[in-house]
Amino acid sequence: MIWNGLQIGIHTLNCLMTNLIVNTTKLFLLHSWQSAFACWTLLLVFFFHPSTLVAAEIKGVRLWQSPESTRVVFDLSSPVQYKLYPLESPERIVIDFSESNMPINLDSLNLAKSVVGKIRTASAGKNKSQTRVVLDLKRKMRPNSFALEPFKQYGHRLVIDLFELNKKLPEKSRPKKQLVNKKRDIVVAIDPGHGGEDPGAIGATGTHEKIITLAVSKRLKKLIDKEPGMRAVLTRTGDYFIRLRKRQEIARKHKADLFVSIHADSFPDKRAKGASVWVVSNKGARSEVGRWLEQKESASDLLGGVEQISDKDPVLAELLLELSMDYSVGESFGVAQSVIKSMAPYVYKVHRKTVQEAGFVVLKAPDITSILIEGAFISNPKEEKLLKTASYQQKLAKGIFKGIKQYYRVNPPEGTLYAELVKSRGKQHTIQKGETLSHLAKKFGTTVNAIRDENRLKNDRVFEGQTITIP
Repeated sequence: MIWNGLQIGIHTLNCLMTNLIVNTTKLFLLHSWQSAFACWTLLLVFFFHPSTLVAAEIKGVRLWQSPESTRVVFDLSSPVQYKLYPLESPERIVIDFSESNMPINLDSLNLAKSVVGKIRTASAGKNKSQTRVVLDLKRKMRPNSFALEPFKQYGHRLVIDLFELNKKLPEKSRPKKQLVNKKRDIVVAIDPGHGGEDPGAIGATGTHEKIITLAVSKRLKKLIDKEPGMRAVLTRTGDYFIRLRKRQEIARKHKADLFVSIHADSFPDKRAKGASVWVVSNKGARSEVGRWLEQKESASDLLGGVEQISDKDPVLAELLLELSMDYSVGESFGVAQSVIKSMAPYVYKVHRKTVQEAGFVVLKAPDITSILIEGAFISNPKEEKLLKTASYQQKLAKGIFKGIKQYYRVNPPEGTLYAELVKSRGKQHTIQKGETLSHLAKKFGTTVNAIRDENRLKNDRVFEGQTITIP
């Protein structure tokens, strides 16, 4: 009954509007200017009066938690005006959406680990045509909001980032006098591509690139952390979005010697397969695959949702661009060549045996050696299946680690423990009281098997005063 009544009402409205437009046109053609003007005014009032506008729908709400902030995303059917203001005692954020409705159920949202304790909704405004959303917070947060236009799989969105206030500072380090003679580690910043709002490439069976890259990155970090004289940091440790420039900032904050961005991308031709290693090029990609990957990776910020800095500070945007172009790729090429060579025995296939170039934004840090690794094509059914297995993820991580280690054994940065260990290799060492092969392997950044083979030892036993060669 309701549906039939609605159909009749819509039909009647269409008839009235058709007649009004036809009659207005006749008046205009007959030079009845005043009457035509009155009719057109009536049309404009009808179309643009708030009561006749189609209300925007809040189609969904999603939350992403990162170490520094909480992101709340509202999926909208169309653009909508809104007002946002914080309230205290208790802490909450209020968002009033004009001319909107919210037909979804919020009970399924998982807020267990979020700073948002509860999300409440109500009708607001004189005609109850507004939707009021209240975010009940567990503690005071600083909000920042911006709207995003439709892009790829996403429609209109309102993004609200909640930033921590009075964040605890890290504990003070030990007094400098204890660190004077200590050699530093080589720091490798591992960047799991995509995350959160940005799923990256999606395989035929629904595998998200962001999940694969994080799994491989965590495995690579474990291998690096076990290597004496090296340590690794991750740009993200969970499923949340980080803008491309922020990834570089994290690496710079940890004073990284090397930035390694991990990916598993796609290509329109499903036959494309194999791993590849990339460095940045200010001239853009030199291959068809490179142009495709460059375009996809550069779209990450649009997918994840980033407030455009160029709209707010064009001078700063220009400065960032100039800074991005002032870099040296010599060392990046060296690391990339070592990695692609070492990966070959571990991966299903190498797509290109030589280092590739493309204008990836995430690699444009002028002061950090940077490479990007495409572990495989997730668009290739066989490689997608492999990427989902723990064994292949470990092989991929091992191949990357081996290439990094081999490069720095030949080119250790000055002032690092690794440089000291490299100098000790090939030298004679006299066994001290209490030393074992496992102790020596850890101390000199090698393995028990390597020491045993180098010195032709029949077993792992060594005695005080014995002289051995460090491999």
